[in-house]
Amino acid sequence: MKKLDNKVALITGGAMGNGLGIAKVFLEYGANIIILDYAKELQDTIEILQNKYKNSSICGYQVDIRDNAKINECIKDAINKYGHIDILVNNAGVCNLETFEQMSDEIRDFHFDINIKGTWNVTKAVLPFMKKNKESSIVNLSSVTGPMVADSGEVAYATTKSALIGFTKALAIELVNYNIRVNAILPGYILTPMVENMSKLTNPDNPNNVIKGIADAIPMKRLGTIEELGELAAFLASSESSYITGQEFVIDGGSTLPETTSMGV
Repeated sequence: MKKLDNKVALITGGAMGNGLGIAKVFLEYGANIIILDYAKELQDTIEILQNKYKNSSICGYQVDIRDNAKINECIKDAINKYGHIDILVNNAGVCNLETFEQMSDEIRDFHFDINIKGTWNVTKAVLPFMKKNKESSIVNLSSVTGPMVADSGEVAYATTKSALIGFTKALAIELVNYNIRVNAILPGYILTPMVENMSKLTNPDNPNNVIKGIADAIPMKRLGTIEELGELAAFLASSESSYITGQEFVIDGGSTLPETTSMGV
């Protein structure tokens, strides 16, 4: 028996990047998958996954997680289809590089509304159904950016990802008596469309050089894969982590380990 057999997992932002990696790994472990994503790639992703994982059920809803009414509509439809949701992965997020003084209120609110409020919205919609389960798991995607490190231009992103740590801990203590565990993953650099886009913003003429520079600064000398992040999410979603709640898990290839880049032997 696989560790996520018969589990139903809802993944936000699952059409690409980290969310897609999580979806793939969950399907390998026997889960049925619900994807909420606003991206145009959603339908193509669902078709690809359905063709590869024929023993699992996969469905998706194109929805902006800022839209509370639409979220609740999608969750109710998913419950009618599956009867229960056991796992929630709050993965959807955005990052635009812009300094604090240059940033408009609109760009600030774009980060806050999706990264914080969107996570809040989806969690609140799913929670009444999770409380009916024998046990459930919520996994929030924070970042090393904000709680641990930051680069120039990341102030809005760092603020929102730090907020998700507080959200995780407070929610974990509120829900512990319902056997709902809540944990956070703090990725470093994983090779995703978001990282590739940030590289283009940093150096439009040679974004690959930005990726190489990132890899060179990581002790493991590479960026992580979306499947590696998916494995960590699967552990936190499964009964293998049954005594873990309210915790933060860094997956960064050791990038936050060096004290400096010029000292040491």
